[in-house]
Formats: sequence, C-alpha cells, structure tokens
Amino acid sequence: MTAPGTPPAKETLLARLTRGEQLSFGQQLKMLLFLSVPAVLAQISSTVMQYIDAAMVGQLGAGDSASIGLVASSTWLFYGLAMAAGVGFSVQTAQKIGAGSFGEARNIVGQGLRLTFVFSIVTGALGAVLSPFLPEILGGNPEINLNAAWYFLIFALFFPAVQLNVAATGMIQSSGNMAFPSFLHIVMCVLDVVFNAVLIFPGRDLELPWGPLHLPGAGLGVAGAALGTGLAELVIAGILLFYLLRKSPVLKKHPEERTRFRSGNLRSAVRIAVPVALEQMLMSGAYISFTVIVAPLGTVALAANSFAITAESLCYMPGYGIAVAATAIIGQVAGAGLFDTARRLGRMCVAMGMLVMAVMGALLYILAPVIIGVMSPDPEIRELGTRVLRIEAFAEPMFAVAIVANGVFRGVGDTLIPSIFSFGSIWLVRLPLAALLSGGFGLPGVWFAMAFELCVRGVLFLRRLLGDRWIRKFREQASPGGKIAEEAAEEVAEKASDSVSESIPDPPPENVPS
Repeated sequence: MTAPGTPPAKETLLARLTRGEQLSFGQQLKMLLFLSVPAVLAQISSTVMQYIDAAMVGQLGAGDSASIGLVASSTWLFYGLAMAAGVGFSVQTAQKIGAGSFGEARNIVGQGLRLTFVFSIVTGALGAVLSPFLPEILGGNPEINLNAAWYFLIFALFFPAVQLNVAATGMIQSSGNMAFPSFLHIVMCVLDVVFNAVLIFPGRDLELPWGPLHLPGAGLGVAGAALGTGLAELVIAGILLFYLLRKSPVLKKHPEERTRFRSGNLRSAVRIAVPVALEQMLMSGAYISFTVIVAPLGTVALAANSFAITAESLCYMPGYGIAVAATAIIGQVAGAGLFDTARRLGRMCVAMGMLVMAVMGALLYILAPVIIGVMSPDPEIRELGTRVLRIEAFAEPMFAVAIVANGVFRGVGDTLIPSIFSFGSIWLVRLPLAALLSGGFGLPGVWFAMAFELCVRGVLFLRRLLGDRWIRKFREQASPGGKIAEEAAEEVAEKASDSVSESIPDPPPENVPS
C-alpha cells in the first residue's frame, strides 16, 4: 500500500525532473508542450466565453454591447483580484510538490480555499454596493447605464463562484495537471452558450425540416448574459472543488489530515499575492481610465473598442496559457532546488510564447474583419474594430514576453518588480500617449498608444529574464537564513507543536462523582 503523502506511481516528465533525473532537450520541450497546450485551451475557452457574450448581446444592438463594454474593465479588475488571491497559495503548492512535501502542499490548499472564499464574499459584496454608481463614474451615456449596472451587479453576486473556480484551477494546475481544468473550462463555454441562449433572448420558434421547434427564453438581455456566465462559473467551480478535494492524486484530502493555518504559509501568500493584487488594481484603474478616454468618442467607438479588446484577447490568451504552465513548472523545479534548470526552462517558455503569439498576431491581422463581423453586424463598428485590431497585431510578440516572463517570475514568488514594470508602463506610457492621440486620431490613436506600450513592457521583462537576479533572489531566500528557509523552519516547529498538543489527552471532566 502506498503511504499517505506519496506522489502517484506513474511519474510525469515534470515529476521525474524535480526528482533529479536528467531530461534531454527534446524531453524538456515535450514537457513544456504537454503542460502548455491544455493551459492554452483553458485560457482560450475563457476568452471564447466573453466572445460568446459579446456576440450574443451584439445581436440586440450597439447600445447593449456598449453597456457590457463600459464595465468590462471593472470585471477584469475583479478577475485579477481573484487570480491574485489564488496565486499566493498555488505558487506555494507547486513549490511544496517540487520539494516532495505533499502533506504540506495539501495543507496549503486547505488554507487557500478557506481564505480566498472569505475574501471573495467581502469583495463581491463591495462590488454589489458599487454597481448602481459605477456606470456613471465611468462616464457612460444615460441610455446604457442601467443595463451596465445590472450586468455588474449580477457579476458581483456570482464572484464567490468565480474565486473558487480560479483558486481550484490554479491549485490543480500547480500539481502539473493542466488537462482536467482545461477540459472543464471548455465545458463552461458550452454551458455559457446554453444558459445565454435561454436567458438573453425571448422565446422563439425555429422552422426545421421536420417541423417548428420552440426555444424557451427569458428575454433578460444584458442581465441574462451576466446570469448565464455566472451560472456556468458556479457549476464548474463545484466540479473543480470536488476533483481537487476528493480525486486529485496529489492534493486530495486524506481522512486523517486536518487543515492547520501556518503563519509562514500566510506570510508567503501575502508576500506573493499583495504585489499582484496591487498590480491588478492599479492596472485595472488604468484600464478604467482608458475606458474614460474612449467613452467621449461615442457609442460606436466604445462598442468597437469593447469588441476589439475581446477579439484581441483570443490572440494573447495562448500566452497566458503558457504563463500558467510556466508558473507550475518553474515553481516545482525551483522548489526542488534546480535553479539553473529553472532559468533555462523559463527562457524556453518565453521563446515558445513569442513564437505562438507572433503567429496569432498574423492571423489577427488577416482575420480582423471576420472576427469583428461575428460580434456585430453594424458596418461602422466592423470597420473601426478592424482598423484598431490590425494596429495591435504588430505588438503581440513583445506582449508575449511580458505575459510569459511574468508567469516564470511568479513561479519563484518574484512578483514585486514585475508588478512595478506593468504598472509603470501602462500609467507612464499608455495613458498619457492615448490621451494625447485620442483627440486627433480617435480610437486608432488610442490603440496605437496601447501597442507601443506593450512593446515597452516586453523590453523591460525581457531584460529581467535574461539576467539572473530573479532566480538568484529565490536561491538566497531558500538558503539557510533566507525568508523561505525561515518560514519552512516555522512550519516544522508549528507542525511539531500540533503533534504534541494532539498527543496530550483531554483533562477529565470536572465535578464527576467518583
């Protein structure tokens, strides 16, 4: 019988690598592809879900599309906060698995799920309170503000499901299992289509060769799109949690184990997550400011901007998928103490991301009219959306550097400097340049500013990646006297204290007759 806490008998290439086995270049490349492809599919599926919402609501008219576009940057902020809360624990989980400390990895999962869920309830409640005022704050037109407020309110109410989905996905991926979460995210897209079809549109009849078919519908419009997405998130979050806690070969809860809140784990989570959360807040604030710059350009520009952002995300989501895989890979490899290997694999991940997103950028340039056309039948929106997408296509390879390198750095808990890079480039380059160019060049000028800033950000990340400070810092923290080593020692002490306290019998009840 396998002892509790041991890894599965069939080892993956990543497990063999962290155990100290030498892998050839071809095996390392195979490992990166095997872990990246499912993660890419998961990221694309999440974007397809936004694409589905935009395309379905786009059939209702430009005003309804603009109402979703108005609050899109705010929903991204919440998604970013959910990701930041989860990454503080999923990175530690990957590092513990790489070091062979499977029991501690499971304990971190238990802590992370509880704390991120509490965080999501508080954050969702704040979002719900803010929802009636948000569209006006963002400078929306009165005719779209009501729908925008309803969309954001429903999103905020479902935010706990979003958080559990994000946290459980990150923890399962940290164990090297990219396939199962990816499959479920594809299922989530299918559920989103079904729920949206019923909730957005009123009931209607379809004429089929064998007779009419009645399709039920609630006719909720924009609110139906938010509700459909929220229900899809809720269903998939439940399945992911069941798998994580009951079925995952490495991370499922053992009956004899109890979740213990370790001060070292909590400090590590804060150290990793806070810079990411601040980055997401400040960058989302920048995206909101970006929306404020676009809003005065008119409803057509606002709708074209929203559709173009959704369409462009299909291009860069593969980069985020590779970044997710890179975080798990680098986290496990660095946790195993293979620092030179971690540096080499990090560079391989970034090179792969650049190649993939260069191809995607070329496809984006060619297919821009078709992509925008699917989301909106309005000829003005289609023409303007196509123009700005073709500007952005040229920035995709350098955007890949920033995305994937960020995932590499997160694997070793290096989040502060990358967050400063992202925040600084968007606030000091993109926004001033967009404000300057919007007056004379309209939406194309705003998107040129975005493309230029992405190239600047890519250069900053590439320079850090090609140096060794990011991995040297982790090596120093993991060495005797470093933060990671001190926190690991505290874990051992706290674990020993727990064992002693559990071994002491409970005192006899008082005032019991002899």
